[in-house]
Amino acid sequence: MSFARRNVSIGSLALSLLDYHLAEIRAYRADCAECNRMSREPVTTPEDAHRFEAGHRDLPLYVDLDGTLIRSDLLWESLCLLARERPSLLARLPVWLLAGKAGFKARLASQVAPDPATLPYRPEVLAYVESERRHGRRVVLASASNRVLVAAVADHLALFDGVLASDGSTNLSGDEKRVRIEADAGSGRAATTFEYMGNSRADLPIWRRAEVVTLVSPSRAAQRGIAATGRPHEIIATQQSPWRAALRAIRMYQWAKNALLFAPLLLAHQLGDLARLRDVLLTFAGFCATASAGYLLNDLLDIEADRQHIRKRERPLASGMLPIPFAILLIVGLLGGGFGASLLLLPSACTAMLAAYLLLTLSYSFYFKQRLMLDVLLLAGLYTHRVLTGGVAAAVPLSPWLLAFSTFFFLSLALVKRYVELLAARTRERENVSRRAYEVGDLSLVETMGVACGYISVLVLCLFVNSDEVSKLYRTPDLLWLMCPIMLYWISRVWLLARRGELHDDPVLFATTDRNSYFAGALIGAVVMAATW
Repeated sequence: MSFARRNVSIGSLALSLLDYHLAEIRAYRADCAECNRMSREPVTTPEDAHRFEAGHRDLPLYVDLDGTLIRSDLLWESLCLLARERPSLLARLPVWLLAGKAGFKARLASQVAPDPATLPYRPEVLAYVESERRHGRRVVLASASNRVLVAAVADHLALFDGVLASDGSTNLSGDEKRVRIEADAGSGRAATTFEYMGNSRADLPIWRRAEVVTLVSPSRAAQRGIAATGRPHEIIATQQSPWRAALRAIRMYQWAKNALLFAPLLLAHQLGDLARLRDVLLTFAGFCATASAGYLLNDLLDIEADRQHIRKRERPLASGMLPIPFAILLIVGLLGGGFGASLLLLPSACTAMLAAYLLLTLSYSFYFKQRLMLDVLLLAGLYTHRVLTGGVAAAVPLSPWLLAFSTFFFLSLALVKRYVELLAARTRERENVSRRAYEVGDLSLVETMGVACGYISVLVLCLFVNSDEVSKLYRTPDLLWLMCPIMLYWISRVWLLARRGELHDDPVLFATTDRNSYFAGALIGAVVMAATW
């Protein structure tokens, strides 16, 4: 299947699924600001406090899964896994939806299953469940997700005495879940009393019949509904705004890569041309929006692999701090904004280059990321593509020296990224890196290739300084030779730190937070200015 068809399938997925989830997403977004201001203290009256203190441990405890036991949702987790492992099936999702929610979940669960060991569990809920189990309470995991997935979670945690979940014909949510819980809790008892832990307004019918009401990171609608009933309740965790997590997820620091768009304009000494500068700035904005959408998509596809990484597991999507539906809406918004501005304000050639960048990014996420050497060559090519786009936007000719330098220099950075990942895998006694084609035994060869590419880029820089082209652009071209030892210092230092295990796995993030990198960049800028004026 071509990448274009896969892209269409993704769009079909978003349109079909967001239709019946949109109301919940809107409520989620509206709830965030107020929920952050709400108290974390239990909402009880003095006469009812004993319900939470002593007299409730003879009641069975029913724990919701999606949004309660875990910060994420198994349905959306499964969709991300399907997009990564079996993208050809994405086109069938609208057909599966015709069978209803229960049938849709069953079909999805028959194709993919998220790994229970990697899910973002809420530690406060796990601690509560473990404590109640130690006191002899019966604890049941009750979820609207498909039974196959819920049972896998229960087996992994080994904390639950039973499972209530959706099957191929019944979607266990709202009143359906209430009926099943009451039937389960009333087995052999005179009254159907129980404690229920949930988070959604769909849980209100259950809370109205529960003896003990516990809310876990509830929405404003859920809190408002409970307040209207006058029932005493306890809030274990409050809902966090997704916007802060979204700002982390779009990785604004990575926008520094898009500064390469200005390189052709700067090297052609046309930075003072306001019309050209305007077009490059608009192209820069479009690339930033599209790049952030690409990072979000990549995180959605890598969500399980990231959770196994010592640092990446803290990313907003991997940790569950950024809801998957919110991330999908953000991707659509970023792409719409980036391409909309480009179509309205820039030449068609710039929009074509932006579309090519998106296509290359998608091909990397879906295919090339797991292909030996092709992944790093494509990463380096994405940097060079930015340089080419800068030349198109500024309408200035590109120097072949610049293209050759960027190819080798950024290939070195791509290889150091893989080197650091392999080094971390060796430290954790693993043979390879998840979703990568490299093995720990490749470390020495990756290091050799990366250092060689870095030094070749400096050699290209030396040849450029010695070319006739330089004398036409700079008044004192001999000063440019000072850039070469600075670049040799920076590349050598990066690889030495990587070998010591002191380098972040993202060299761009390292460069934007490293004082010596800023100092080296300032020196190169000063050398270029001195050679020019």
